Amino acid sequence: MADSDHKRATAEDAVLRYLENHHEITDSLLFAAEVKLNPDDIANAIKSLHGHGYVDKQEITKETWFLTEEGKTYAVRGSPEMRLFLSIPPEGITIDELQKKFNESSFKIARAQAAKNKWVDFGKQLVTRKIQHVDNDKVQTLLLRIQDGKENVSTLDISQEDIKSLTKRKLISLQVKKLFSVRRGPNYAPQRKKVATDLTRDMLQSGDWKNMEFKEFNLNAKGAPTEHGCLHPLLKVRKQLKDIFLQMGFAEMPTNNYVESSFWNFDALFQPQQHPARDSHDTFFLKVPSTTKELPEDYVERVKRIHESGGHQSRGYGYDWKREEADKNLLRTHTTAVSSRMLYSLAQDCAQKPFAPKKYFSIDRVFRNEAVDRTHLAEFHQIEGLICDRGLTLGDLIGVLKDFFSRLGMSDLKFKPAYNPYTEPSMEIFGYHKGFGKYVEIGNSGMFRPEMLLPMGLPEDVSVIAWGLSLERPTMILYGIDNIRDLFGHKVDLGLMKKNPICRIGLESD
Repeated sequence: MADSDHKRATAEDAVLRYLENHHEITDSLLFAAEVKLNPDDIANAIKSLHGHGYVDKQEITKETWFLTEEGKTYAVRGSPEMRLFLSIPPEGITIDELQKKFNESSFKIARAQAAKNKWVDFGKQLVTRKIQHVDNDKVQTLLLRIQDGKENVSTLDISQEDIKSLTKRKLISLQVKKLFSVRRGPNYAPQRKKVATDLTRDMLQSGDWKNMEFKEFNLNAKGAPTEHGCLHPLLKVRKQLKDIFLQMGFAEMPTNNYVESSFWNFDALFQPQQHPARDSHDTFFLKVPSTTKELPEDYVERVKRIHESGGHQSRGYGYDWKREEADKNLLRTHTTAVSSRMLYSLAQDCAQKPFAPKKYFSIDRVFRNEAVDRTHLAEFHQIEGLICDRGLTLGDLIGVLKDFFSRLGMSDLKFKPAYNPYTEPSMEIFGYHKGFGKYVEIGNSGMFRPEMLLPMGLPEDVSVIAWGLSLERPTMILYGIDNIRDLFGHKVDLGLMKKNPICRIGLESD
């Protein structure tokens, strides 16, 4: 610190003393060379003196061309094409003999440029001159002019076409330097006064304060930013979604089981064991423990029967259902596995007391063996909502979805018919994404099939409408993010959390 203060004081003193006897410093770089000081120290001193009114400065940009290492070689030895031309005797030379006179890279350049200039004919047997004399090595001449002249770009008398050619061959490079011209300022003095930053007790007792200059306080300066914790956008939107569900009268389901059995994740949802989603290419299966040992046997038997031979006016799938497939453990692929457990629990309650309508929701992490791209990850968050009641229809589902997403600030929705093994009818939900400039899929929905609900033991006149979506998609739409990897994962910019609003309460639709 003491060394840097000394350098700054030395540079400031050099500038002030020079201006005492001279009208102006026209070039701060040349001045630094004259006084044998570092140009950066001189530049910093000028900026500091200007800030306190000792000098007035004007910034000047100076552009000059300089030779690259290859350009310096050509300036001394001549261009490769000229050396190749001079290496060819009047009777010609074989290409092998000619190539021995150059290294590989130089010969390649020389051959291309000589052919371009139409100086040389590369025949099958011999390389011969097309012209007898080349009066001037233009490339070497231009390089020497640039090297010797050391002129500013604006005063260099070389055509733009030649400059472009030399630049393309990487023989010259543009150097941009910033310098200052300096004159006396309104507060100029040959020597900088020491400015006190604080009024001390010693100054008051000695009376020194009367002859001292104090630094002015900048009351408009911003204070240092405070350090504080920041919430990730996913957490903000998750909290808002949870609040929306609670406002709509939903109760949260327990989602603490990342590891789930294939039975609750697939079979209980009337998803056949041959379904592609149950393949290892789409699902992460566990090695240890590989299977579950706790399933409700009577319910398992009813699920097996509905898969194999149907029931409740369904034909089933007509295949041999295997218990060992249902017992396999996996990382849950959707939170609908939680919904199947909750509906089964509700059905057991119906055996003891009258049925009561329920609204459930969950928001938690799920896992799928998917290729990672701008809209897909192998690990993400899923939101799920369901309503269990008598007399529900597809119209009720659409109305609930519009109400739900409008509270989130997404009113521009479209619905498209779809297929799901455990819902019928089924719909995909699309929302307009301003970043993409199009509608993107943000969720799936439908009415749970009787083949899923009736084996659980729910009353026959009870229906369940449900929908699911990822937490990442609506967050991307709300925050204008077009790549999911910028939102969730190891590549996320931590500045994203600091730059975005603390919360997004009070969102309005367009």
